[in-house]
Amino acid sequence: MELVKNIFFNTDKLIENSSVRISYTGTFFQNGCETVYAHYGFGPEWSNTTEVEMTKTELGFQTEITITEGETFNLCFRNENGEWDNNEGQNYTFPVEKPSTELIVLEDEPTYIGATRKLRRSYIWSKKIKLAVYKIITYLPKIISGNYTRKSKTEDNQ
Repeated sequence: MELVKNIFFNTDKLIENSSVRISYTGTFFQNGCETVYAHYGFGPEWSNTTEVEMTKTELGFQTEITITEGETFNLCFRNENGEWDNNEGQNYTFPVEKPSTELIVLEDEPTYIGATRKLRRSYIWSKKIKLAVYKIITYLPKIISGNYTRKSKTEDNQ
């Protein structure tokens, strides 16, 4: 999307049937206007034309709208005195994209169950390896020095 000075969206793409927050820091905000309206429509004929009062914040005037069907989103601003900021008569125009309907197909990827089994198997092997290393570190010095004696089952029961 082409960037426009003083108009910001909370998204990088305008997609049909989605909500978008618009922030305006243009001429009306810089001149200290108290009330600003966003006047917008869709497509080359400005269908579904709507006007909504924007909320004044420290960061500019803001509002949230829903993008409906159309090739473009057309926008201009009006203040309480009936003055217009319409990009010098050209209006602000932004492309609108259709929502993605493609399915993502993973080829040659393990299924969820297969991936779970592999993870479980690798987890068990890591535990076995840790246990083996622990036993070697603990008992190998005792065996080498001759201080290791294995308890018999009869000694355990006493």
